[in-house]
Amino acid sequence: MKVLVCISHVPDTTSKINFTSDNKAFDKNGVQFVINPYDEFGLTRAMWIKEKQGGSVTVINVGRAETEPTLRKALAIGADDAIRIDADPTDSYYVASQIAAVARENNYDLIIAGRESIDYNGGMVPGMLAAMLNQPFINACVGMELEGDTAKMTREIDGGKELLEAKLPLVIGGQKGLVEEKDLRIPNMRGIMSARTKPLHVRPAAEAAQRTEVGMFSKPAPKGDVKMIDADNVAELVSLLHNEAKAI
Repeated sequence: MKVLVCISHVPDTTSKINFTSDNKAFDKNGVQFVINPYDEFGLTRAMWIKEKQGGSVTVINVGRAETEPTLRKALAIGADDAIRIDADPTDSYYVASQIAAVARENNYDLIIAGRESIDYNGGMVPGMLAAMLNQPFINACVGMELEGDTAKMTREIDGGKELLEAKLPLVIGGQKGLVEEKDLRIPNMRGIMSARTKPLHVRPAAEAAQRTEVGMFSKPAPKGDVKMIDADNVAELVSLLHNEAKAI
């Protein structure tokens, strides 16, 4: 069983977000980066598959050299090797094209990506990747069991869950539930030491189109001042909710 796990290098959720002076790029200064949380669920599920059925787990990322610590963390968690495609992840189509080029060469049985990355929240790469590889795709996957060359999956839908089956190879977009948060793996000292010697292959980018470009980023409007109302003044509260907040 050969499993490929897509890893996004994203800002920690506690980071203060700023943009460059022209508002066309994210300002990385002073920002701590981590493995995309949705990808962590996928990586842990891949490790379970490897431990139960054997095989190998490869992690892949499209990014420059600054993403390598994130890949090394994935290796410390237990991945066997890593691939970094040396390119800026400019848009979803471009990223999917780069990963697809690698996947075609290596015939992976299963490709696991996070449902979306928590930086741009595009949610497009897994679906595009599946289309480029002409493979089945299951998004919002919250459960998966493998029986031979068949995957039995559970995915979230509005108001419930859907049970699906598909033949390998396939691509899934995972999220919490694929494994539970309490089951996520933290690198131990042995894993950190072994990660230093595991292969991290750097590949040049393949020829691929970039279909979108950033016009401008903007931050949400700041929250308004809080109005304090006396607990006994119900009439004023109702008036403000009705006339000002338009909540009732």
